[in-house]
Amino acid sequence: MSDDRNNDFDDFQGFDGSNDFGDLNADGMHFSEEELEAAMAGFEQEFKDAEASKHERADNPPSEAFDSSEASDNAESSESSESSESSEVDDMLNAVEDSLKFEDELQGLLGNRAKVAVIITRLTSPRLLSAFCELSDISAQCIGSAQGAVAVLRNLDGDGPEAAVKDMTIVVAGMPAILAVNRADKLEATMYVEGRAGKTFAPPVLFTSTAPFVEDLMLGITDMNALEQADMTIFDSADLDRDAAMSIIAEHTRFGRGTSSIS
Repeated sequence: MSDDRNNDFDDFQGFDGSNDFGDLNADGMHFSEEELEAAMAGFEQEFKDAEASKHERADNPPSEAFDSSEASDNAESSESSESSESSEVDDMLNAVEDSLKFEDELQGLLGNRAKVAVIITRLTSPRLLSAFCELSDISAQCIGSAQGAVAVLRNLDGDGPEAAVKDMTIVVAGMPAILAVNRADKLEATMYVEGRAGKTFAPPVLFTSTAPFVEDLMLGITDMNALEQADMTIFDSADLDRDAAMSIIAEHTRFGRGTSSIS
């Protein structure tokens, strides 16, 4: 009986042959507390490293897929940015254009800017009238008609129309011209000779001796864009320089003995 107990006792002896059972773990392995704590710490660190590696792979897809996705996002972002910038530019231009139109309309209502102004002549050639406008430093579009050529003025600010007709009748001495102006929906027509204002005309009387488009222009029924689309004969003084203007005038001037005339 004692032999069996001794054999059982020997089975629990440590690997080092000692009988110190206080240093034996449940498997009969001999570890100190420091070694056991170090081993557990190592297992915990390995577990943490494995978990961290899983999370890193999940958060960072393969570089090729990432690059493709990033390129697509960048392209979409670039297109969206360009579209946004283009839209902003269009909005700004439209706002400026609307502001200018409003300012012109406001000045027209106040009478500080004419809505339309024309110089009416008895010249047969709108091309010749455009040459006279160039020599007189007048910016205008000249339209021909059976009743006489008409210059539609561009400078409508202040007394710009009056200054234009004065300059023209001084430069072209002896040629009378009628200035018709619409300011704040009030029509005025005045004859000028050699830079001086003369007789005034009531609009209905004036319109009986002018081409129909003159009345339509003065009343705002039509504009230059509509007349251009209607294939009217129009010459722009802005297309000429002084030499070209003088050449045109020479073509229409007949010289005789001490006299000359313009047709």
